[in-house]
Amino acid sequence: MKIKNVEIKNGICLAPMAGIADRAFRELCISYGAGYTVSEMVSAKGFTMGDKKSRALLHLGQTEKPAGIQLFGDHPEIMAEAAQKSLEFSPQIIDINMGCPAPKIAMNGGGASLMKNPDLAGEIIKAVSNAVDIPVTVKFRKGWDDDTVNAVAFAEIAEKNGAAAITVHGRTRKQMYSGKVDYAIIAQVKKAVSIPVVGNGDIIDEQSAAMMFEKTNCDAIMIGRGALGNPWLFQKLNAYLGECRVLPDAGISEKMLVMLKHIQKIIDYKGEYTAMREARHHAAYYTKGLRGGAAFRREISQIEKFEQLQELAYRIVKENE
Repeated sequence: MKIKNVEIKNGICLAPMAGIADRAFRELCISYGAGYTVSEMVSAKGFTMGDKKSRALLHLGQTEKPAGIQLFGDHPEIMAEAAQKSLEFSPQIIDINMGCPAPKIAMNGGGASLMKNPDLAGEIIKAVSNAVDIPVTVKFRKGWDDDTVNAVAFAEIAEKNGAAAITVHGRTRKQMYSGKVDYAIIAQVKKAVSIPVVGNGDIIDEQSAAMMFEKTNCDAIMIGRGALGNPWLFQKLNAYLGECRVLPDAGISEKMLVMLKHIQKIIDYKGEYTAMREARHHAAYYTKGLRGGAAFRREISQIEKFEQLQELAYRIVKENE
């Protein structure tokens, strides 16, 4: 798939998950075969006002090519300024978040709330597209709620105003992440526009990935929660979709080794203090379904040193073999 002049080598992308898809996790997923990654969403207003945390989120690693930077906001001029300034981080794509359902975003004019104001959304997309010379993409949802399903019209507005590709999550904002993804709405969007369409929602394994392609005819897929504690999912999908091979599930030893590799990467970029606190969240996914998993997660919540996590990982392997 190509987004203008940017080639996405395998059409299997990592979603820009706030608080999860940081540089460490993105690089880990790339090492397992993710073809495209996007930064955590960044407030355009915060970034243009010099917020240090916003700048930190925009750093892309050397292995992240192609990679996008995701911005959110509800002011066309500020979004355009942020897009221009973000070019210093050398993204290949600027992605606009118009689908985040989180109350602190959606209830303050950004994210999915823009689906209730498609005219403003169009102005934002046009302003950003005119401000940069790299492709601009948009991520949005089925609609705000079941009474205002407008993904098709929204997609047409995005294309008209310069979007080079769109990602559609097949749920409404009201659904958040509950219920089932609506393949039909993504298929309708695909038929309505001529730009690439990326399908998003409920992709957790080979079957669900194949289903997304089959049911929607989308050009690529974007994986969010399915990759949590499971970065090797990209490797499995590449083998299944590209070569018709089914790879075995990761064993407990591999899971713990990858978990430690993941946390070590966070330490490299953020320091041990921050990394070990973030490790508590990630480790919950890596230990999901394991014998004694709940007890291990309680123990992980108290860990402050990487050496402690290494010792616990060794014990988890020993008790689950």
